[in-house]
Amino acid sequence: MLFNRAKSIESSIDKYLENILTAGLIFESGIKEYFENKFEKFEERTKEIQKLESESDEIRREIKYKLYKELLIPDARGDVLGLLETLDNVIDTAEMVMIRFSIEKPTIWPELKDDFLELTSASVKSVFELVSASRAFFREITKVADSLIQVHFWEHEADKIEERIMRKAFEGTFIAELSQKVHMRYFAERISMLADEAEDVADRLDIYTIKRSI
Repeated sequence: MLFNRAKSIESSIDKYLENILTAGLIFESGIKEYFENKFEKFEERTKEIQKLESESDEIRREIKYKLYKELLIPDARGDVLGLLETLDNVIDTAEMVMIRFSIEKPTIWPELKDDFLELTSASVKSVFELVSASRAFFREITKVADSLIQVHFWEHEADKIEERIMRKAFEGTFIAELSQKVHMRYFAERISMLADEAEDVADRLDIYTIKRSI
């Protein structure tokens, strides 16, 4: 354990990682409800993730304070803080995408529905694997690499599905207006961005893991 004597830090980080996991679940459920035209439920999910993001910011600030007060390995502070800051981008991105859906209310054509749901699932899976890798970093560092491989795999899958959506939107005849095609491209990019953020954190986590292993 990185925090073998600083149990309060360990508890706070566990809660922070749980919130990221919960954000992924809310995001996937919310997008699915939007595509099922359950707009009231979607708006409830949006409020849930906004509340969760604010709560997570408070936890992160609390951890930052505790790190400088209690952590017995000063050299690890920078890496832990860097990891927490980049993990925060994951929740921020999930919140941002749901707010964009709430404001712009894009029309989703039936021809693209399954693709968008598949894209959402792949992006969220990359987040889940990132949480697993982060937990391993603090508990059992030898298991980090396996989860990081999964993060990269699901990010690559998300990229492929994103491209498929864009090709269908621009090459198909079921969308008449160029502006509507662009709208589909935009929201495919936004959902895929969640996986991109997860991969960015995974890259940094890989470096932190190497540093701890030397």
